Formats: sequence, structure tokens, C-alpha cells
Amino acid sequence: MTSLLGHDEQAHTLLGAARSGRLHHGWILVGPRGIGKASFARAIALRLLAEAAGPPMAADGLEVPQDHPIRRLFEADAHPDYADLFCLEKESGTARNITVDQVRGLQRLIQSAPSLSTRRIVVIDSADDLERGAANALLKNLEEPPADMLFLLVSHAPGRLLPTIRSRCRTLRFDSLGEDAMRSILRQADAGLSPDELTALVRAGEGSPGKALRYAGLNMADMENSLAAIAADGDPGNRQRLMLARMLASKAARPRYEAFLERAPAFIAAAARQRQGSDLGKALDHWEAARQLAGGAIILSLEPGAVVFELAGHVAALAR
Repeated sequence: MTSLLGHDEQAHTLLGAARSGRLHHGWILVGPRGIGKASFARAIALRLLAEAAGPPMAADGLEVPQDHPIRRLFEADAHPDYADLFCLEKESGTARNITVDQVRGLQRLIQSAPSLSTRRIVVIDSADDLERGAANALLKNLEEPPADMLFLLVSHAPGRLLPTIRSRCRTLRFDSLGEDAMRSILRQADAGLSPDELTALVRAGEGSPGKALRYAGLNMADMENSLAAIAADGDPGNRQRLMLARMLASKAARPRYEAFLERAPAFIAAAARQRQGSDLGKALDHWEAARQLAGGAIILSLEPGAVVFELAGHVAALAR
């Protein structure tokens, strides 16, 4: 459960409410994408189901012993009092939405009595992906929840949820992770990361282990060093810009090019946060221009080398 580092306060909130007998039936787990909200939801579901069924566990927190019978059922997707909803895999790829039929499929769990304890749990990852009919079907269950039913709704953008769903749930907020937690998670995910690459991934992840791991294997350290060098002196001879453009323009470099489209505007935004007055305004202007260019590069099929050179030019404008 390495991805749960940094979420102790949220675990304490839910476990405390459950042990006091005052656990609300619906919770929206809100925070940036990639920080472990879905992993947390499943881990807290396992812990609550295990505590409700017994035997008692001495340790606090979310860990459940490997030999606990409830853990074995849960990890085998065979626990009768648990269900999770997510976008299904199809022949053409992952579905865009959670369907109304998936939500209606919860009725067996909702209408039957708990089998192994007094608790039933549903995790929805993510509730943002519920199609309209599915959201309305879920709302009916949230309006008249069965006893000892718990709904955990993962949400990266709670504003997309129906207001009536938000009003019937409590919100549990998750923040981006700190540097120490990020380093620990990334080391556990890939023990072979060099110190420079680890530092670059921590910076690129911006508090999201999931985001950082998307960049793994792309030699982000070189990219970050190039951006820092360009921002430091403005790259007066265009050497660094031309090198980046050549390096990222080939078809083989497409994953690194896409990473650069994300990182260049983010790099400028991070620099802007350190500035004030006219320097801040200038940085924000270049951030907005870089954001728009990067956002349209793939959709408009712009030439990668030219895009990289222009984005690097916005980074160069940060030089004082």
C-alpha cells in the first residue's frame, strides 16, 4: 500500500467515524488525479470490512494482515459485501463512462443482507465518469441508503458531479503529497532510479505519484536540466532550444515529446509562483501562451520540432 503514504489524516477520520458508530453513508474523496485516492478507497474498504467481520486487529491504520480471511476474499474479488465500479475495458479500449447498467447491477448487493458482517461497501472510481443516467440511478441509492451501506466516490473534479449527489455525501479532501512521500513512493515503485532522475520525477509529478510514474523511463532529468539551463541564461545562441527540438522531433521520441508538452507550461508556472510585480505578469503571459500552444499541438498536428523550439522560447523568456 505504498501509494497511501501521506493520507493518515483521512484514514483517521473514516476509521474514527466507523468505530464511533457515526459513519456517514456517502463520502466523496476529492483531490488531484494520481495521488492515491482510489487506492485509499479500496484500502479503507478492506480495513472496514475486516474489522466488521473479525478477528480483531491490534494495529491501527489501514493495514490488514496478509493471512486475514477477509483480505484473501477481497484480493480475489470474491467478497460478497463489496463492489467497485469503474470504466470497463472494451475491444476498442477503455470505456469513457460508467454506465447506468453498472449502477443498476449494484441492486443485488444493496437489496441483500450483508453476508460476512454488518457492513456493505461500494467504491466508484471515478464518480466523475458516471453517465447521466448512472448518476441519477446512484442518487436514488444515496437518497434512501440501506443500513450499514457505505459509498466511497472518488472524484478529481467534484464540480462535475450532480449537486444532489454532493449534497448527500460528505467530502474528504486529499492534498498533493509532499516531497518525502513522493520520493518514498517512487523508490518503492522503481528502486533503480538514479538520484537525478528521482529528483526530476518528483519535480515533474507535482505531488502526484501517478503523474510522476507516467514519466518514468523518459529520462526526465535531461529534460528538466535543459529547461533549467534555458531559463537561467535565456539560451542566447538558441543552442539548447535547437538541441531539444532535434531530440524530441522524431517519431521514436513521441512519448518524450508529449511529456515535454506537459512539462514546459508547468515549468513556467512553477517559476511564476516565485515572482512578483512585473516579473510575475511577464511569466504569466508566457505561461498562458505556452499552455495554449502545448494544448493544441497534438490536436492540430503541429510539427513537433517547431513546437518544442517555440515552447522553449517561452521558457527562455524567464531569464532575468
